[in-house]
Amino acid sequence: MTSETEQFAVDIIYALPKQQKIITVMVAPGTTFIDAVIQSNIVKFFPDIDLDNIKLGVFSRVVKHDDVIQPGQRVELYRPLIADPKDVRRKRAEKAKDEGRINKITGAKVS
Repeated sequence: MTSETEQFAVDIIYALPKQQKIITVMVAPGTTFIDAVIQSNIVKFFPDIDLDNIKLGVFSRVVKHDDVIQPGQRVELYRPLIADPKDVRRKRAEKAKDEGRINKITGAKVS
């Protein structure tokens, strides 16, 4: 059994547009990211989280569920995107062309 002196604190972070939750758990060396999330019991606060398919990350860098967490890291749970940012920009540009706000050939603003 691992002693408490070998364990380290890890923050589990999940945010919605109007609500966020940070839960700190003590984990042993060798703990995987998904194990830390399960240990935090964050699904108690957000039952819609699908632990099998949720994307996890450390400081905006996606990690695998079975990667081992290191001291000083935090686990971020990422929500699925509502819309693809590339599609949104493309549609906005097409609308501007249709409305005559930009040149259809060069893409420059029309004065």
